[in-house]
Amino acid sequence: MKKTLFDKVWDSHVVQQVQDGPDILFIDRHMVHEVTSPVAFLGLKNRDIPVLYPARTFATADHNTPTLNQHLPVADPLSANQLKTLEDNATKHGISYWGLGHEKNGIVHVVGPEYGITLPGATIVCGDSHTSTHGAFGAIAFGIGTSEVEMVLSTQCIMQSKPKSMRININGALGKGVTPKDVALYIISRLTTSGATGYFVEYAGNVFTEMSMEGRMTVCNLSIEMGARGGMIAPDHKTFDYIQGREFTPKDKDWDKAMGYWNTLHTDNGANFDKEFHFNANEIEPMITYGTNPGMGMGITQGIPNANAVEGGESTYKKSLAYMGYNEGENMIGKPIDFVFLGSCTNGRIEDFRAFAEIIKGHKKADNVTAWLVPGSHKVLNAIKEEGILDELHEAGFELREPGCSACLAMNDDKIPAGKYAVSTSNRNFEGRQGPGSRTLLASPIVAAAAAITGKVTDPRTLL
Repeated sequence: MKKTLFDKVWDSHVVQQVQDGPDILFIDRHMVHEVTSPVAFLGLKNRDIPVLYPARTFATADHNTPTLNQHLPVADPLSANQLKTLEDNATKHGISYWGLGHEKNGIVHVVGPEYGITLPGATIVCGDSHTSTHGAFGAIAFGIGTSEVEMVLSTQCIMQSKPKSMRININGALGKGVTPKDVALYIISRLTTSGATGYFVEYAGNVFTEMSMEGRMTVCNLSIEMGARGGMIAPDHKTFDYIQGREFTPKDKDWDKAMGYWNTLHTDNGANFDKEFHFNANEIEPMITYGTNPGMGMGITQGIPNANAVEGGESTYKKSLAYMGYNEGENMIGKPIDFVFLGSCTNGRIEDFRAFAEIIKGHKKADNVTAWLVPGSHKVLNAIKEEGILDELHEAGFELREPGCSACLAMNDDKIPAGKYAVSTSNRNFEGRQGPGSRTLLASPIVAAAAAITGKVTDPRTLL
């Protein structure tokens, strides 16, 4: 029987099939952070049961962490309490804990791949929707709710109905200035934010095979923004080169054995998908969003579409534009901006900082722009320093912050003020996502860099 990549990984992890119900799925890796885990651990305490496999669970602090002065006590009492609770729970159950100040600390979906926790053919869950990031390695990775976090902690299994399968193919040559973030935003703009609901997506075609692993992580990260349960890309030599030698990857004979399995992780010729799409790479240009969901995106040189061309109905669409202060038919080029945010589990990796630095080289930060540049981990932070990128940032008038989720979401000190416009490399532009009343334009690191030095929405191709 011909199988898809998704089928191969899913079927090999089914412990039991419930008749007319969900599958009981074994979970290889479980990542936890300070926001969604406290109630789950409390459930274990109330039932007086331990974490079944502590060695398969990894905890890091990221959502509530400050990105300045991390050596000082956390000032916000709620954040401080959540961080202390995670540390206490991890210590009690013998779980690896990477808190503030730890060399391995960072955003959960950045540090997972960095340390080889993320492996091909694995099942990976976390109480965070952007767990889909890890699918870049040929893993089945998805976000779960608090009660499911407790279920995995106590049984290392989860009950899930098997999603339908979708394949998105993009072939051809990407144009100048088009990044993996643009590819993902383009797909979402075409499929809408509900276009992949109920599906697990495989990305195929030369555009994805030619991407770096960090680029693939960006694409899979954004799968959730079109309603998908997750996204994945078949592992190849880039995948194996990336993970080999990392702390939690197999070694020596175990590596050879793992490679025997990993080399089978591809969709068989002739395997069927429930739905399939084909796009041409040359149709994609640098993207930017103009509304209040990630599907409201367009090529940066285009005009804001009319209401009859988008999902959601006219009243909803016009409400969105009113929130943003934009009108149908307007061009985004030249729109003034106030903040730039480079970071998050979508674009907080070293390649993102390299790309940002390439654009700003020889320029100065615009006086009207506040820029928050936040690495996704200490590994990224160290690489920025070692590669001389920090010097380039300082020369252009930028400052670097410490690792964390930062301005991706309004759960820490890094909030965009009401009414202000932020070009953000994060993943969501919902109303108030980056702070009450804030207005978010999702874009790639190089679009963000262009905006940071011009003070307005700018086509980065004019600066390349």
